[in-house]
Amino acid sequence: MNPRTGEPAGVGVAETSPGELSSTLSLAKSAARRFANEPLTERSALIRAIADKLDDRADELIPLADTETGLGKPRLTSELARTTFQLRLFAQVIEEGSFLEATLDTPAPDAKPVPRPDLRRVLEPLGPVLVFAASNFPFAFSVAGGDTASALAAGCPVVVKAHEGHPELSRRTGEIISSVIADHNLPAGIFTVIFGQQAGRDAVVDQRIKAAGFTGSTTGGRALFDLASGRVDPIPFYGELGSVNPTVVTKAAARARGAEIASGFVDSFTLGTGQFCTKPGLLFLPAGHNLDSALADAISAVSPTPMLNARIAESYAKFSAELAAYPAVRSLVTPRLHTEPGAWGVPCLFVTTAEKFTEAAETLAAECFGPSSLIIEYASTHELINALQSVEGSLTATIHGEQSDLQNLSPVLDVLRPRAGRLIWNGWPTGVAVAWAMQHGGPWPSSTSPLHTSVGPTAARRWLRPVTYQAFPHDLLPQALQDGNPLGIPRRVDGALRR
Repeated sequence: MNPRTGEPAGVGVAETSPGELSSTLSLAKSAARRFANEPLTERSALIRAIADKLDDRADELIPLADTETGLGKPRLTSELARTTFQLRLFAQVIEEGSFLEATLDTPAPDAKPVPRPDLRRVLEPLGPVLVFAASNFPFAFSVAGGDTASALAAGCPVVVKAHEGHPELSRRTGEIISSVIADHNLPAGIFTVIFGQQAGRDAVVDQRIKAAGFTGSTTGGRALFDLASGRVDPIPFYGELGSVNPTVVTKAAARARGAEIASGFVDSFTLGTGQFCTKPGLLFLPAGHNLDSALADAISAVSPTPMLNARIAESYAKFSAELAAYPAVRSLVTPRLHTEPGAWGVPCLFVTTAEKFTEAAETLAAECFGPSSLIIEYASTHELINALQSVEGSLTATIHGEQSDLQNLSPVLDVLRPRAGRLIWNGWPTGVAVAWAMQHGGPWPSSTSPLHTSVGPTAARRWLRPVTYQAFPHDLLPQALQDGNPLGIPRRVDGALRR
């Protein structure tokens, strides 16, 4: 559906039948060994070629995405560029080779307490990976997104369950990727797209799937996580779920640059109609901050924008109305209805006290997917810490402070650190750099595995498992472990990193 008008967009895509799904999974299974053994240079060339073809088809894909998501051509142009950038980055990761974590311990007959044999360890692909595409990033977290790119980089065939919010874009993107695979004379089972919620549920419990990645709601992600964990052969399920991303503003920061913080906050929580997993959903402000007018003025300058679909818009309107009616909450900006056809989101902002928030955190700290946020006013550091301790795990946690705050922030940081995967100083959480040092994952419920990231090169680690070869003949070893380092990759030999 076109979220701007509420009218159908395109002709629709048929759901994948059980028979089609079984054939798809068989093809993925049969392609797994071939793809795992493909030379690293060929694997990187394939991923670069996919990026090139997607860039070549931008004039076709971006309007299609805009029709189905309403995100706007400027945003989608940037997102497609991010998508092809991360594909090319993973091609570099493959060529650099450290992602294999090749480790060699040479024989040590005099080692204590027992002699050490020749041990060589490397990461190897798990096998076919199931990826659940997200609604809010139709390129970067969808068919050709980070989960797909990282799994292909790891050498795993990928089966993508398309999101129902942009089916025609998913179909077309899948066709483009499949055409590149065919051009490289590789098995079709290396990449396929399936459609329909039942197909996704059936795939996650099929023994031919060896791992799964998901970006979406806590409810949906938890249901799939339980299916993956409850299999006869449980598999890793890497879900990115709910996140409220608390932001703390100190008294000194509010005094020094309150208007700037108010403007940046509004820009951040309304970005993409508030449909970012890193949206700052909770803002902790010192009591007496005097920023109500600045916040209200900043929000009044934000026009209503389309949400991804009618279901999300209805959920957002319901949540906003319930929060506005909650006794301990006041509306800084009164929620307004948008009466035009389509699925539109109108920004709103709510306020409560740290004491009331702590008493009702289960309700007040719930994630809201849309352009709203909750301000929590604290009267003391004690109140702030008590309130923060009521916040569940998030992808990010932010502090806005001044140099004069540094000696006093340790207690606050001690509460935030175990609750977030990325800690931000004097910035905003929206905007996730695709870089080696990025951590996009956090404690439950922000993700199902706080040990891993879904963004950046180390995202490939999710789809790999360690295998040690003990006293193996040289000719049977993977190239990454052979004497002389034929791949020229970084390796740890007897505890020292070498190339």
